[in-house]
Amino acid sequence: MTKTLADLSKAMRDIDFAMLSTHTDGGAIGARPMSNNRQVDYDGDSYYFTTDDTRMVADIGRDPQVGLSFLGKSGMLGMRPFFVAIEGRADLVRDKTAFAEHWTSDLDRWFEQGIDTPGLVLIHVRAMRAHYWDGEDEGEISL
Repeated sequence: MTKTLADLSKAMRDIDFAMLSTHTDGGAIGARPMSNNRQVDYDGDSYYFTTDDTRMVADIGRDPQVGLSFLGKSGMLGMRPFFVAIEGRADLVRDKTAFAEHWTSDLDRWFEQGIDTPGLVLIHVRAMRAHYWDGEDEGEISL
């Protein structure tokens, strides 16, 4: 059964972390865990905070094509977990108005000065393609 974007959004609702993969300057793939801060009414856009001194920001500046990998909970009766792989394009946002729109109090742990943290960057990933595996069901959605 082919899933819709709404189906994916519902299945992703409880997934807090993704692995964000970029292309490094040497051509390798770099991946790191990123929290979506429980903002998972997924519509094809993902948002992650970091600082501009990270390799990830430099990678995205050179090549905005990124990947996101999500792993959900296992299904009933020992079914395989739910997986989603997103292929998308990342933009580096440095606008405090956008920061405020996506800020949650949980972020204060990592960024003590809140949206005024020096060098704060919001990574906005726009999905182009989503591939999912849900038990025996597998499919792809183009966005």
